[in-house]
Amino acid sequence: MTSPARTPTQIDAVADDYVTRLTELVPLSATAMGLPGHDHEIGDLSPAGHDAVAQAGRDVLAKLAGLEPADDVDRVTLSAMRERVGLDLELHEAGEDLRTLNNIESPVQQLRDVFDIMATDSVEAWENIASRLSGLPGAVDGYIESLTAAAAKGDVAAVRQVRECVTQARELAAGDSFFTSFVTGEAATATLGEGHTLAGDLKRAAQDAQAAYGKLADFLERDLAPQAPEADAVGRERYTLWSRYFLGAKVDLDETYQWGVEELARIVAEQEQVAATIAGPGATVEEAVAALDADPARKLLGAAALKAWMQETSDAAITALNGTHFDVPEPVLDLECMIAPTQSGGIYYTPPSDDWSRPGRMWWAVPEGVTEFNTWREKTTVYHEGVPGHHLQCGQAVFARATLNSWRRLACWVSGHGEGWALYAERLMAELGYMEDPGDRLGMLDAQRLRAARVVFDIGVHLGLEAPEQWGGGTWTAEKGWPFLLANVNMPEQFVRFEFNRYLGWPGQAPSYKVGQRLWEQTRDAARGAAAAGGQQFDAKAFHARALNLGSVGLDTLREALA
Repeated sequence: MTSPARTPTQIDAVADDYVTRLTELVPLSATAMGLPGHDHEIGDLSPAGHDAVAQAGRDVLAKLAGLEPADDVDRVTLSAMRERVGLDLELHEAGEDLRTLNNIESPVQQLRDVFDIMATDSVEAWENIASRLSGLPGAVDGYIESLTAAAAKGDVAAVRQVRECVTQARELAAGDSFFTSFVTGEAATATLGEGHTLAGDLKRAAQDAQAAYGKLADFLERDLAPQAPEADAVGRERYTLWSRYFLGAKVDLDETYQWGVEELARIVAEQEQVAATIAGPGATVEEAVAALDADPARKLLGAAALKAWMQETSDAAITALNGTHFDVPEPVLDLECMIAPTQSGGIYYTPPSDDWSRPGRMWWAVPEGVTEFNTWREKTTVYHEGVPGHHLQCGQAVFARATLNSWRRLACWVSGHGEGWALYAERLMAELGYMEDPGDRLGMLDAQRLRAARVVFDIGVHLGLEAPEQWGGGTWTAEKGWPFLLANVNMPEQFVRFEFNRYLGWPGQAPSYKVGQRLWEQTRDAARGAAAAGGQQFDAKAFHARALNLGSVGLDTLREALA
């Protein structure tokens, strides 16, 4: 599928220049986008570094203010950039960039995770890795400076997040941590061979990185933790800002919370109906889960078997959907399934590089000691991360070089759009008949139930709303939310604990999945209604193609563009 060529405009030029500036200021983003020239750098995480990024945002908005859109693509670009960059500046003015610290998406994790997507197939690639590792101590110093500046204004993450990050930093500071295994592993040995002078540089750089994480752990434990508040809730003002950021849309949080309560109940009722087909009339969801977990035909043994099943399942989905419900661009036909080098239990996707030399990848971070996996739980996850989920969504945007500028294709990511689409894709696969097996369908509903529970927990706790009577009534607290999550998340307790901490430390992000799905479905239903009003049959394939060809944009911008 090739988009018609489009002549770049002045607005495209401004957007492309902005991406170039961001790659200079935030080299980790350049690596994520697959843009060359900065893989040897790590960036400035100090207050001065954040100020420079903010100034780049002010500059681009000023340039856009004097330009008129040349076509519909420009109109979407203007809407999307003003919304995204404007919110980045609001967060900066609120000091949110200085105080970032949580158990999943903060510099504590980002400074390590970037190495997972760096090239390792040449001497030059390992020179970049050595250089970036050598720069990590300076980046940690800048990060500590930012956390210190935020703390001076009373802006400190909740102590729960500080403690979680101390644990993670201590693990990375250990002599046998990821950094050691990375620079002495098979990829390094295969590329550099024995006795290469770079091998010694890599080992020393890895040791420096470990020492930097030790310094960070000491700072968090000794200096920041005593200043950290016990309360996890961030309050309505901060939450509202973050909700807008993650959704790219303004929603009524109280109405959304009530919808989440009702949606959770609806999904549970649907699960109970499916449970009866699995374990007999009157069976509970728990009994159906036990029956599925006991079925050897639905069990995988070992990470190698898991990886092979992921690849087989994702390949089958691409083959089945291409040319029928979607037209998948040729480069997007390849999705690489990987076992991640970390052991957090997370499942995630990393998009292809700009030149497609790095393919889109689905990663599974298998927890230590976990050797058995149940396919009924995870088929919906493959659709979420692969096709028609993130891989189709992100790959199609990267492919749209003929129509979209680099900011639209590579730099803009809105969680509500992206995660909302992926969750929408899970339910869509059920609608298209790919989840007819009762076990697979229960797995899909299980994932939907988790995301609905997130809406209730996340908004309820952070805004201090009224809890349903079945969960104790009164004001939501983190402690009241723990049994609620245990009852609604069908995962090992270790995973639930990680998720519990994630929601408390990353306000507004977790609900963006289910709320994003809701907004996607509302946008599709509006398009279907408009087609009916005009006497036309709704073309779902055309609607999806048009929507995905926009790239990732805020959900308010999406609705405007598709109206």
